[in-house]
Amino acid sequence: MSEHYGFILKAKTRPEKAEAFETLFRSYVEPSRAEAGCVEYHMLRDREDPSLFVFFEIWRSKADFDLHVALPHMQRFHEQRMEFLERDFDVQPIEMLSASSTSR
Repeated sequence: MSEHYGFILKAKTRPEKAEAFETLFRSYVEPSRAEAGCVEYHMLRDREDPSLFVFFEIWRSKADFDLHVALPHMQRFHEQRMEFLERDFDVQPIEMLSASSTSR
């Protein structure tokens, strides 16, 4: 059984903030993937509702994810998130049953 920490997060943005949200988080994707504890990090956008973003994240452990969210840029966003969001994040914890596509 995997010890990984994973979740699917849905971010329903205010329609007028969707582009700004995408721009901001696109800049976080590669740095997040480069973190030592990151196994998978994907940012997706709903084709039918462009104000809905979905994140698929797998971290080596909850402690690795905690390090990620403690980073200054993530803390800043968390404090300001409701300026972008129509409602707070919907987070669905998941268990990773298949092998990672990366070799970390």
